[in-house]
Amino acid sequence: MTVTRPDARPDAWTGARPDAQPDARTDAWTGARAGGPEKPRADVRPGAPERIPPGDRRAELAAFLRTRRGRITPQDVGLPPGSRRRTPGLRREEVAQLAGVGVTWYTWLEQGRPINASTQVLDAISRTLRLDQAEHEHLYRLADVPAVAETEGDRGLEPETRTILDQLGPLPAAVYNARYDLMAWNATYERLFPGTTTQPPATRNALWQLFTTRDCCNPVVNREEELPQMVATLRAGFGRHLGEPAWTDFVRRLSAASPDFARMWATHDVARPGSRMKIFQHCAAGLIRTVSTSLALPSPPEARMVVYTPLDDESRERIAWLRAHPDVPAADHTH
Repeated sequence: MTVTRPDARPDAWTGARPDAQPDARTDAWTGARAGGPEKPRADVRPGAPERIPPGDRRAELAAFLRTRRGRITPQDVGLPPGSRRRTPGLRREEVAQLAGVGVTWYTWLEQGRPINASTQVLDAISRTLRLDQAEHEHLYRLADVPAVAETEGDRGLEPETRTILDQLGPLPAAVYNARYDLMAWNATYERLFPGTTTQPPATRNALWQLFTTRDCCNPVVNREEELPQMVATLRAGFGRHLGEPAWTDFVRRLSAASPDFARMWATHDVARPGSRMKIFQHCAAGLIRTVSTSLALPSPPEARMVVYTPLDDESRERIAWLRAHPDVPAADHTH
């Protein structure tokens, strides 16, 4: 790579100014050049996935660090904003200074170069970028540092798990894996989400259904709040499965099928599963307000049981009505 030597004082190892843009490595899935403004490419349609494989761990790490750095302002860390600042967030040299690492070393890390990072350095960068626990774990996985225990391959559900699902009968409940594949469900869940449970295994996935179903038939009402959170949870799981064909293929297919998913995926936000309010619209029962509770299961790895508890008496009565009317047909809406 040829680097034009600037007039200002260059960095001691790279010959580039501390705030210079990195090399021509592109951001995975977005087509944006690292550290610079996004420029359209002739061979990439808006919303289409970038051709760089998403399983490239270094490309994922570089893009993640850039997006986290961009959201921290100088005022957040007690630095003056400056009058000639061209970047919306912190500069690389500012992150390096605050974390106590070399500017060149951090620049190379953010460019996705093959360098090693210690846990102490990653912890310092994590504190500087104000990463939460899910983001901190994601950083470790992308840096290929074994601070988070790796999981084994999926195994079948334990018989006790299916028994628990059935015993939760008055409440909708289901088991998902980290990719939001629907693994098991009870009868109440099936009454509430017939459009998902009747799908073939390849598309029996909560994210796939929510991003590819038209608004008029989509069961989730508060999608603006819920979908970014689900994508962030998927991204955290993706960090544990970099390079696995099933994960790479799923992200590629869903990015091609849904520009909204591709846009949310490009933010590199990560999150843990947790309790959230979810509002559903059933074609026959009407509006149902719930709180979802995510419970980790011992087996298979990364599986979780999600239970939907009604928020009010009206929602509770509508779920009971669905249980009492198993023959209610699903929405028949032909496009």
